[in-house]
Amino acid sequence: MAITASSAWWFLPFVLPLCFYVAFTDLSRMKITNQSVIVLALVFVILGPFAMPDLEIYLWRLAQLVIMLIVGALLNAIGAMGAGDAKFIAAAAPYVALPDLRLIMALLAASLLGAFVTHRIARATGLRRLAPHWASWDQGKKFPMGLALGMALALYLILGALKGA
Repeated sequence: MAITASSAWWFLPFVLPLCFYVAFTDLSRMKITNQSVIVLALVFVILGPFAMPDLEIYLWRLAQLVIMLIVGALLNAIGAMGAGDAKFIAAAAPYVALPDLRLIMALLAASLLGAFVTHRIARATGLRRLAPHWASWDQGKKFPMGLALGMALALYLILGALKGA
């Protein structure tokens, strides 16, 4: 079952500020905090039973969190992904309905491209002076993935709230 407008509206007021916070902390400190991913997961755990149409769907969504945590830990162990990115993906996984996998992958690809280009342009121009102490400016090839990850989850829930299943 794809995300319903009703379930998206349950989550959106709580998840949207977290997405902005994750993007900000990753840009400014190159860190996605443990507190933000814990709160993101807790929002789903607490609101999920109210937002999901039945208990089985809720439990499968919680299983997605565990599966993505394991996958993310493995990717982090081989150096393919930062630990904060892996934890954010795991905490965000229950919000995504499995039939919407292609949609979230497209949103993530677009978010990655847009965030990367925007970050690199800002870093190379005078826009950098707006936030001169951000750690992400001086990271060489490293990129603050929290910007794209937060954007993709926010866009997914916004689209779900507006369009539904």
